[in-house]
Amino acid sequence: MDFISNHLYKVSLKHHILFWLGYFTLNTLRWGSYFNDVSFEGVLEFPYWYSLKTNTLGFPIHMILCYLNIYVLMPKLAFKKKYVSYIVIMLSAIFIMVVVKFNLTYFMVNQNVWPEGPATITNLSLNYTIDMMFGELYVVTFVTAIKITLDFLEEHKRVADLEKTQLETELLFLKTQISPHFFFNTLNNIYSLSVEKSKKTPKIILKLAELMRYLLYETKNKRQSLEAEILCIQNYLDLERVRHNDQLEIDMSISGDISDKEIAPIILLSFIENAFKHGVHKNIGEVKIEIDLSIKEDFLYFTISNPMPVITEYQETFSESSGIGLENVKKRLALGYEKNDYKLDIKSDDDMFVVKLKIKVS
Repeated sequence: MDFISNHLYKVSLKHHILFWLGYFTLNTLRWGSYFNDVSFEGVLEFPYWYSLKTNTLGFPIHMILCYLNIYVLMPKLAFKKKYVSYIVIMLSAIFIMVVVKFNLTYFMVNQNVWPEGPATITNLSLNYTIDMMFGELYVVTFVTAIKITLDFLEEHKRVADLEKTQLETELLFLKTQISPHFFFNTLNNIYSLSVEKSKKTPKIILKLAELMRYLLYETKNKRQSLEAEILCIQNYLDLERVRHNDQLEIDMSISGDISDKEIAPIILLSFIENAFKHGVHKNIGEVKIEIDLSIKEDFLYFTISNPMPVITEYQETFSESSGIGLENVKKRLALGYEKNDYKLDIKSDDDMFVVKLKIKVS
């Protein structure tokens, strides 16, 4: 599919042959029908044969002028803003081809080279020259318009593909910025417990392994199952419970059907990690984190609230964006979702910091 889309507007030799063959057939039948319906001296007896011969002579001239224009004159003159030179050379080329066409028709088809004209033409006249030049100009313009349109579509596709690649690269970069926080915090937990020779250490290592598996193998896709994201959240919360013991209270509620739902990976986890970073780790004493997940139709309503830091030096640097973590998740939402597929609301006062997210999970 990618190969097809990348070559959707590429014009191969086959396309050129089919285009000219179709154009030639249509033109031959059109003029043959015209000559058949109207009496012309020397033409009426075999109108379609006459049309075939004149088009056989005329179409190589059409093709020469068209390819000269789109592959030589336009790139070397028109696109470089050498308009006067372009016009002069183009008109000169058309005039030369009209002279060639006149002589070929006169010597190889019929001495009356313009039976459909206002009078019998046996010599190169001004009227004939002007009329034929306009005819050639029409064909050149028609073919050039097709070429410009295809080039525009191909360039538009190339730019769109490039933008998509850039967005995917930025998303991957943002994911790699988030992941180290989890490893760093969890390793700190393990270190603290190992120093205390706690029996909880193996359990923590197991939880860490599950987190690593999720972050390394299950976050590469654009969407992840909501169930997997919630399981990862629960593992993270378990690690924090072990670390803080009775000093931490987590109130988490889940309502609605979470099966067969998908979400961008680490989105919810980022908000929770941010709440612990600023609301738990920077507070002294008992701390309560409230998390609510509610599924209603195709949307997840997610709310998390944590107390504001009480230590002055942290309060001074704590803002509504809460540093790089939330800024990254905002970018990931903007890059990964349509504008109408999510709504993020972040509020804070002297006591609480609250994040509310409505996001499409169908």
